[in-house]
Amino acid sequence: MEQTATLSATQPRVVVKHPKLAMVSMLIGAFVGMFSETSLNIALPQLEANLGVTTATVQWLVTGYTLIIGVVLPLNSLLTKWLTTRQIVIFGLLDFIVGAVIAALAPSFALLLMGRMIQGIATGLILPLMFTVAMQVFPPAKLGTAMGVCALVIMFAPAIGPTLTGLILAKLSWHWIFWSFVPFLAIALIFAVTSLENVGDLTHQKIDGLSILTSVIGFAGLVMGVSFASDKGWGSPMVLGLFVVALIALAIYIYRQLHLEQPILNLKIFANPAFRAGALLVMLDFGIILSAMYILPMYLQNGLAVAVAMTGIIMLPGGVVNALVSAISGRLFDNFGAKWLTRLGFFIALIGAVMLMMTNAHSSLAMVIAAHIVMMIGAPLAMSPAQTHALSALNGPASGDGSTIMNTLQQIVGAIATALATSLLVFGRTNSHLATPQAAFTAGAHVAIWLPIGLSVIALLITFTTTSFKQSTKS
Repeated sequence: MEQTATLSATQPRVVVKHPKLAMVSMLIGAFVGMFSETSLNIALPQLEANLGVTTATVQWLVTGYTLIIGVVLPLNSLLTKWLTTRQIVIFGLLDFIVGAVIAALAPSFALLLMGRMIQGIATGLILPLMFTVAMQVFPPAKLGTAMGVCALVIMFAPAIGPTLTGLILAKLSWHWIFWSFVPFLAIALIFAVTSLENVGDLTHQKIDGLSILTSVIGFAGLVMGVSFASDKGWGSPMVLGLFVVALIALAIYIYRQLHLEQPILNLKIFANPAFRAGALLVMLDFGIILSAMYILPMYLQNGLAVAVAMTGIIMLPGGVVNALVSAISGRLFDNFGAKWLTRLGFFIALIGAVMLMMTNAHSSLAMVIAAHIVMMIGAPLAMSPAQTHALSALNGPASGDGSTIMNTLQQIVGAIATALATSLLVFGRTNSHLATPQAAFTAGAHVAIWLPIGLSVIALLITFTTTSFKQSTKS
């Protein structure tokens, strides 16, 4: 590995022997991590019945996983100052294998949740490194394409997860969902051992214990508060107490990061308007995706009475379209910039969410499939341009902090969006006063769909009102 002295359109910041091979282990690891994020969505009704838990409890298999990712991600920047890229990725992949095996063998909800949380540690380690390494080993002229491939992993894995899970559940038990992770993780481990190089500088930065403590308490408390609200109510003393503790902890964390000489996470980069706007759009986009992918499989099974295997098949066209759009959105950014791609993407996602809102027990499955496809055109069309717009505004070590911050916040937003969708679903179902459970669940799903609709509207407004998205077409 050789550090470059100057940058040009054809010269990467860090030269490695085989940049594409160096990325393979992280791409596979991130794919499995993001696949795991939504793979259980389609199995939640079955798990709820088999394990004897409520809807509010079973959703912890989703929010608990994203919670751990959100707790680990802010520490990533610090870890890269003490451990090499290769060490972190190898540990993450081994950790993921252990978590997958525990979940696959789990006889109870508690052990299953523990396995999920162990997997979340691995995803929290690998996910930001994928973007950081890509920013370093590929030249600016190829950065849009490289980030498009990374976005393909982030967008395609959650979209295809329910489909593959549905096919597994048609013949096998839910335990096999986790066994399916292991061979892919083993392949990633081989590439990490043989092809991955370090791209960062080991400075052995001083560890600030208070920053770590307030980070864990703040992010965990925020997600836990929203998650418990779906079961205990937003006015519950426990929920309100968690919010108060979380906000105080986050305030202390932010203050220390802004005033420490060597912060764990350089929050000062939010002063960069392009990064700030792009990061906010990525967070909203991820919230749209995760909330929709959480609602749709449950709506199909409990509201429209579709079998689990058929649910996976119904979600397949949207997953394929998601992959295709994700693959080309990076190249489109290289040619057109972020402004019009993000505007068009969020507008299309909004149309898809409204179409999904209009479906009911009397709608054809073609209408549901069409709504899903439209959403899976819009969301990935906006994701990669927004992410590249944000990260290309940063230089040097700041790009690593930017990647970590964006991935942290999008996971936190994803966990909160899933919890909010659950809360809206439960509220709509219990207040519908409809005769049948199927009709009541459909009413709850319609209330929950207002969340991706609202997030799409907010994101669209940002693309029209934020300065960095109102300037030249090639932003």
